[in-house]
Amino acid sequence: MIDVRVFGESGPPVLLLPGGAESADGFFPGLREGLADAQVIEHDRPGTGASTVDGELAGAARAISDLVDRLGRGPVVVVGQSLGGAVGALLARDHPEQVAGLVLLDPTPINDPRTCATIERMTVVLGRMAAVPGLRGLVAAAFRKTALRTARGLRPDCAAAAERTARLDIPQLARAVRGLSALSQNFRESDLPRLPAVVVTAERKPDHVVRQAHERLAAAFGGEVRTWPGATHSVHLDHPDEVLDTVREMAGKVAT
Repeated sequence: MIDVRVFGESGPPVLLLPGGAESADGFFPGLREGLADAQVIEHDRPGTGASTVDGELAGAARAISDLVDRLGRGPVVVVGQSLGGAVGALLARDHPEQVAGLVLLDPTPINDPRTCATIERMTVVLGRMAAVPGLRGLVAAAFRKTALRTARGLRPDCAAAAERTARLDIPQLARAVRGLSALSQNFRESDLPRLPAVVVTAERKPDHVVRQAHERLAAAFGGEVRTWPGATHSVHLDHPDEVLDTVREMAGKVAT
């Protein structure tokens, strides 16, 4: 069974796609509760989170499109962070009729093949290291240290979400990222539909390759780029109020 939870019976449907191979449950602190006037759909795509269905990244957009069809709640506002943002872009490209608007939170730059190749290669290496008994503990300790550092100074629910990443299933993440490079090589910005879209990028220098990829992605959709002081890749945790406001704004825009 595909793991999906729907909250709310009226208002624009908002689909939450978490980053990496994480579960949507608790991934976006305060977002579900803050969207009381919307139908919030939390979904763990096949091969990720608590889903018991096998799946690969190449089939993610089709699987989500089928889910929206089964729920009968489309078109949806897609909120996707990191790899979830890349999946949101692929869904919009392949199934534009299912997407009313996009809020992409520091998405994996699916429109930059070199960066995506690096991400996939590094994640595969991590997955192999985590499978070696002598190295598994070292890799887990490194992730715990990063999670605790990220959690400092965050409000309690966001700190708890950050600390959950310490329990990251690295082999599952490696499987979830498999195929990213090939998808990126075949991704054409010119194939994207014009849709209401906001691409939120972490605070980076203007010439940073990821910042530039995000700007191109937003321009291809006819949308805009936003960033906030101190925003990191985990912008949903370090700027949850700004993210909520952005999603509310998008939901209101597509509802009118």
